[in-house]
Amino acid sequence: MKLFIKRLGFEKAIDKEWIITNGLGGFASSTIIGANTRKYHGLLIAPLDPPGKRHLLVSKVDESIVIDGEEHILYTNMCRKNITEGYKNQTSFEKDEVPTFTYKVDGIEIEKTICMEYRKNITIVLYRIKNADKNIQFKLTPLLNERGFHETSYDRKFKVKQSVNKRLVDVVLDNSKHHIYMNCSDGKYIERSNDAFRNMYYMEEEKRGLSSEENHAIAGYYEVELTPGEEKYITFACSLDEIKIDRKDGQKIIANERKRIKQLIDKTDLKGDEELIKEYIIASDNFIVSRKNLLTIIAGYPWFLDWGRDSLISFEGLTLKNKRFDVARKVLLTFTKDIKEGLIPNGYTEDNNVPIYNSVDSSLLLFEQVKRYLNYTSDYDFIQNKIYSSMKDIIQNYVQGTNLDNNNIFLDDDFLISTGTLETQSTWMDAKVNGYIVTPRNGKQVEINSLWYNALMIMCELGKKFDEDKDVLSGYRKIAKLAKESFNEKFYNNKTKCLYDVLGDDKIRPNQLYALSLSYPIMDLDSKEAKNVFDTVTKKLLNNYGLKTLAKGETHYTEVYEGDQYRRDISYHQGITWPWLLGLYNDAFVNLAKGVKDKDEKKELKDAYKEFVENTRKTFTKEINEGKTIGSITELYDSRRPYLSKGAIAQSWSVAEVFRIIL
Repeated sequence: MKLFIKRLGFEKAIDKEWIITNGLGGFASSTIIGANTRKYHGLLIAPLDPPGKRHLLVSKVDESIVIDGEEHILYTNMCRKNITEGYKNQTSFEKDEVPTFTYKVDGIEIEKTICMEYRKNITIVLYRIKNADKNIQFKLTPLLNERGFHETSYDRKFKVKQSVNKRLVDVVLDNSKHHIYMNCSDGKYIERSNDAFRNMYYMEEEKRGLSSEENHAIAGYYEVELTPGEEKYITFACSLDEIKIDRKDGQKIIANERKRIKQLIDKTDLKGDEELIKEYIIASDNFIVSRKNLLTIIAGYPWFLDWGRDSLISFEGLTLKNKRFDVARKVLLTFTKDIKEGLIPNGYTEDNNVPIYNSVDSSLLLFEQVKRYLNYTSDYDFIQNKIYSSMKDIIQNYVQGTNLDNNNIFLDDDFLISTGTLETQSTWMDAKVNGYIVTPRNGKQVEINSLWYNALMIMCELGKKFDEDKDVLSGYRKIAKLAKESFNEKFYNNKTKCLYDVLGDDKIRPNQLYALSLSYPIMDLDSKEAKNVFDTVTKKLLNNYGLKTLAKGETHYTEVYEGDQYRRDISYHQGITWPWLLGLYNDAFVNLAKGVKDKDEKKELKDAYKEFVENTRKTFTKEINEGKTIGSITELYDSRRPYLSKGAIAQSWSVAEVFRIIL
């Protein structure tokens, strides 16, 4: 969709963002008018140890046109007391595979397209300038930096060392060991000394209570001459590695990216809205990146790395729905190769890619995704030879107990899993502020025990196919049977007509949907209790944008996600709406409908489900085209009108679960 800047107005345009990625963990991102409003915005944010150790190298390029000695700016930047108004010369913004900005100044048309070369730390900016009847100069001024992308360089005085070979420039800032290479296909490069852009203002960081101003180095600028009536393509490139650029390279790189996306689209057999399918493929591809010799799934941009929990929840929507089965296998291998004491890593550190094990659910989520992988592929050989031993290891460790990273996981006498401590958060509701546990969930959680039963039943299914030892299979069946009996005896709450979130905690939360939504639901789907659970969740938690994490009226209920980091962490799982939970709701809906035998009731459920899917499609088709992030779906939403987008600007499980429903 094309967005027209004047029609939107500055206030709306400055709030809309875009992101493109390079398949390594690197990315480029900004607002649709090119003003950076986050410390995470940049033209080249590159992983020095893919996919981690991401550094901002090039903040942006500021462009202007000189006509008859008068400079007309195309760039927009924010300082606390000043906003440069290049957006007034911008006519539109459009995002498909790549973002395109169009400008018009005194009869001169400028089209600007940004693209990252796949699997390389290179960003190019292609300009197409259609001149009128004037002699003009086109100026490109790169704003440079060299810092970890979580940091800011406020009040920094840059020491710039640069080597210039015609238009190829090699810049080193403050004696860093990392070089920033720049090149331009045309014009000349003019060096600057002791120059900087000072006090760029990041309003989104200030909203989060974080440092919100930054300096950037200016090493020089490019100047390109155009004659009257001339139409010219100009490519600017920036990279971690030395690069050569000619006039056609920008067009080639963009064409290659469009061809790559088309091949991914052609690989699917999805039917329906072609534009929506294309948007799905582009949005989902952003999260699939390299980790060593395998692949992984980034949890969300701009600040998250790959998390086991998020990756596995996103797994079907990002790798199976679109028939990227080769990707699926490599993702499964990534998260099983680092299993320790039965725990799949919940994530990896940004600085040195060390696995972190603070999760009880990541390991159990593996079983459901293996089952779904087999539903799509019937590739039992891969599972048996590469994954099955890890699955057995997980079950064994959960039965005997494991306390790695203080997870305190053990099988209790009632054959239910208990985990966590008063100081440890190991489920997805893991917000912690200065040691304060916001949502204490230690004990026997509803989703963990639903996943536990499901895992055991899947092991029974696979074990039978793989000729597992009969005593082992008998053990799985026995524990599953006793776990299901204990669960149904203890978890249903007659007072609230739904399930305890944790035994002893009757807050109404969406985690109970796991009891209905998995391949092997722990509740009997034709039971009155199962229907009550679904009805309660529908009435208390569902809205157009997802499910609320806590029902209105509960203690600490919060419906707006705002304020500094403390206030946001306090509200994170206390009523805010998360789109990914729609996936659980969808699967519970489908499972319940399968068990209905009465024709009238079946038709009623079928019509209700159709309405749910259509409503989800309308909501998120508009979001992906006109919402906060053009071309993607954000992490979460406020739970009251106007349901503003919040959190990470592009979240893998939001994209995966929404598109899994609507396509």
